[in-house]
Amino acid sequence: MKSLGFLGKLMYAGPMAMFGIFHLMGADDMAGMVPDFFPAPVFFVYLAGVAFILAAVAIIIGKKAKLATQLLGLMIALFAVLIQLPGFLNQDPVSSAMFLKDVALAGGAWYMSAHLTN
Repeated sequence: MKSLGFLGKLMYAGPMAMFGIFHLMGADDMAGMVPDFFPAPVFFVYLAGVAFILAAVAIIIGKKAKLATQLLGLMIALFAVLIQLPGFLNQDPVSSAMFLKDVALAGGAWYMSAHLTN
């Protein structure tokens, strides 16, 4: 069972790390997704990228993983509400899929945090 738990951590944290790398590599392209009321959109894309990577590292090494998954869930839930919800409400298929993905990933992070002790 332990190996299955470690595999689950890798399967969750790995994509988070990749999301972080994608944010860092494509910050200028992703800046257009940041809501207009946020100043310095490129900064927030970089911030999200670093947060994804740090959360992935914390999950894999098991240090501050509880806090990391709580904050990761919050960040992804905010993405769902601030970025994807308007398209979901307008029944845009792409935004709807992204909204549901973000809700699932945020829920997964919070579920994981509830089962961590550190």
